[in-house]
Amino acid sequence: MKVYAFVGPSGTGKSYRAQLVASENNIHYIIDDGLLIDENEVLAGTSAKKAPTKIETIRHALFVEPKEQEEMKKALKKYKPDSLLILGTSDKMIEKIRESLDLPELTKTIYINDVATEEEMEKARNIRVTQGKHVIPVPTFEIKKDFSGYILDPLQIFRSRSANGGPYISEKSIIRPTFSYLGNFTISDSVFRQIAERVAKKEEGIYSVSRIRVENYGEGISIYMEAVINYGDNIINILNDFKNKLKKEIEKQTAMNVLKVDLVAKGIHMEEK
Repeated sequence: MKVYAFVGPSGTGKSYRAQLVASENNIHYIIDDGLLIDENEVLAGTSAKKAPTKIETIRHALFVEPKEQEEMKKALKKYKPDSLLILGTSDKMIEKIRESLDLPELTKTIYINDVATEEEMEKARNIRVTQGKHVIPVPTFEIKKDFSGYILDPLQIFRSRSANGGPYISEKSIIRPTFSYLGNFTISDSVFRQIAERVAKKEEGIYSVSRIRVENYGEGISIYMEAVINYGDNIINILNDFKNKLKKEIEKQTAMNVLKVDLVAKGIHMEEK
């Protein structure tokens, strides 16, 4: 296995450029913040960005815990990558990861200033400090359940040609991790009720919604809701259509991962005429 390192200070855009650097060096596998990634798929590990504190984040990224070490070693043995790119904030951090996972000596080290200008790095640092946003180099659907309730936006990068001559398309996710200095946030059930009422107003088949109950399971939420249906339409079609639209709107407005929506028709509304 050829092992490559991609080194740069925290917040300078390493994760943002990881796939491009890998593509230009014909590398398919990446280790970034505790995750083993194969192009657009997470193969093993838990993102260090889920850790509750900065110290725990570093421990996860370095694979300090024996359990995390063994899980990653098994994954590397299973997938047998011929080349691997490790992301780190310093040469020392790369060396610690390499030692923790019993990886071969480095073939090459690439530094962030080799692939990004000072202006680009400063812009990335500013976004990290002022907005608390981090990039994970995988599509949003890959990590959605792990980051339910945190700012989670898809980001797609397209370049007409890459280093090997073909088109380059990269999908990433922007998150605000647990340890962000901006603090944690909670969403009350009344917010979900208001979103549901707003969606219901746009649905001709729904007269009103009531009794909303929300349960949070960590990787996402489950919603129970009762509705009154307008007379004259197909109830099953109305409920299914409303559930799909509600799920989409809640995920868009709150960044919560909606695992399930149970919607019960509790009444029929008929116009007086």
